[in-house]
Amino acid sequence: MTMHTPAPQEAALVVDYLRYIPLAPLVGVLIHLILGQRAGRAVTNIVACSVVYVSFMLALNAFWSIYTGTPGTVLSDHVYSWISAGEVSVDFSLKVDALSALMCMIVTGVGFLIHVYSTGYMWHDPDYARFFAYLNLFTAAMLLLVLADNLILMFVGWEGVGLCSYLLIGFWYTDMAKASAGKKAFLVNRIGDAAFLIGAFMLFWGLASAGHPGLSFANINANVDALPHALVVGAALLLFVGATGKSAQIPLFVWLPDAMAGPTPVSALIHAATMVTAGIYMVARLNGLYMAAPEAMNVVAVIGATTALMAATIGVAQTDIKKVLAYSTVSQLGYMFLALGVGAFGAAVFHVMTHAFFKALLFLGAGSVIHGLHEEQDIRKMGGLRSKMPHTYWTFAVATLAIAGVPGLSGFFSKDEILAATFDHGNYGLWAMGVMAAGLTAFYMTRLTVLTFFGEFRGGAQAESRIHESPGSMVLPLAVLAVLAAIGGYVGVPHVLGGHNQIGAFLAPVVGHHEFQISAATEYALMAVSVGVAFAGIFFAWRLYRRGPEGDKVLSDWLTGGYEGMAGAYFLDDVYDALVVRPIRRTSEWLWRVFDVEVVDGLANGIASAVTNIGGVWRRWATGNVQHYLLTVLIGVAALVLAVTVRS
Repeated sequence: MTMHTPAPQEAALVVDYLRYIPLAPLVGVLIHLILGQRAGRAVTNIVACSVVYVSFMLALNAFWSIYTGTPGTVLSDHVYSWISAGEVSVDFSLKVDALSALMCMIVTGVGFLIHVYSTGYMWHDPDYARFFAYLNLFTAAMLLLVLADNLILMFVGWEGVGLCSYLLIGFWYTDMAKASAGKKAFLVNRIGDAAFLIGAFMLFWGLASAGHPGLSFANINANVDALPHALVVGAALLLFVGATGKSAQIPLFVWLPDAMAGPTPVSALIHAATMVTAGIYMVARLNGLYMAAPEAMNVVAVIGATTALMAATIGVAQTDIKKVLAYSTVSQLGYMFLALGVGAFGAAVFHVMTHAFFKALLFLGAGSVIHGLHEEQDIRKMGGLRSKMPHTYWTFAVATLAIAGVPGLSGFFSKDEILAATFDHGNYGLWAMGVMAAGLTAFYMTRLTVLTFFGEFRGGAQAESRIHESPGSMVLPLAVLAVLAAIGGYVGVPHVLGGHNQIGAFLAPVVGHHEFQISAATEYALMAVSVGVAFAGIFFAWRLYRRGPEGDKVLSDWLTGGYEGMAGAYFLDDVYDALVVRPIRRTSEWLWRVFDVEVVDGLANGIASAVTNIGGVWRRWATGNVQHYLLTVLIGVAALVLAVTVRS
């Protein structure tokens, strides 16, 4: 595969409306905080959705300016000079190019649909105003992350989405399990964020030493060749560690499945349109840095492929409808990092887009099922919902086929481009891992769909009598996302199928483009393999689960002890608890009970006691009796005379 670097960009077009894209949701946050519950549910819902819609329209205007402009067009909005210290200057400046324009469309477009869906899903929640305040804040933070033109401003948005994930995952904080899930997400992400900061500091130090101070993305990508290679590799790896936190890759993926503790619309927003794509976006934005560090690129590719395959195996054995989708997200993110690692930045961003459509649809569809079953999430207690919730079923089926890679739907085009790029890169082992993950994806998603919508209902007669389809405010976003999941991939039809890969050409000025060196016959063969494993996964899952959850027993017997490992997510939480959490807790308790109490407190108390004793001795001389004072003077003079006499 031949990789071409981005073409030099034209002078930026100065505009003054980009600032309002993240500002509009912030206005919504203020309204929710000021009016709160007093405004009423209807007003809160209108405000929450309207501000995101305003951001969407502004983002659409920016996207259109980039799309209709000459290749390399950039929009710039300098808000104010933020940090100025000597030669260091950091501006609060926003930028829209092809990459950020597409990401803004995804965040605001899918985010708006999730907001609309939430008006129905959260209607009966007593804290609806607080929920929408958090949801608007989450959107604003992600938009700031995407629009920032430098690494420091990006980090503000980066931390903002981390904070909002904590608030939203632990939204029902009176439930200790849910509160703990939010805390876990926050703490795991702090590990990645620390690495992110160290990598940013390294870049700043290196660029300043090379005479190019500043952390704007243009400056980093343009002057990376002036930096020592070791520094480039180190900074790229540290920034990638930050990405593994936000985008849930090995070893920092363990927070994402627990994030299912939050309301389902939150799961859709985190998993589809916002937080988990932050790491992908950051690496794509710094493509010049990573292309200069092939060692780091190899690490990115290996971690991505390994995560994709491992998470797919875990998804096979989950019984919670949202947990299946959570591990599916981890696996699909692994695909994106695999693409980044082999230099197919455009393919990674293409999959970000298609994944946003079908994964948002899957989570919102799961939320519709949970809503219709009055909070039931165990797929073993579902079944037969196809006739009882037809709108949810048909839209969910479209998303399932899309993520499975069925030809003609969006997931087929983006997944196939990633696998073809990996094969063309020459790393056939990673390609094989990607193919296996694709087959497993088709298997576990078919399993999920069959156990949820086919067969007989297994939740009891009383629960069956209460099943109902979701209201229109929830069904309409499902329908829109189903259309996008079906046709969204046609912007990236490859040349070998008679297309022009419009999204690749659109992103090329920012992330470059790759030209396959493989023949058309080879590319057709690769497609045949990926489609073959997808249909094989669908076929075996249908055969195994069409009669109900008994298929899990068959699979468990076939895999013996391996199935328990997959069901328990390979017990990585237990491993981390044993190797990290408990040692830190024991060390902390020792520092408290032994070091703090006996050493620190003992030293402080000892000094106080010594001062008290010395004071007690001297107090005996300070009696106010002149005779005692004269005696003291006499003893002192005698001691002085004795000392002089002995010395002489």
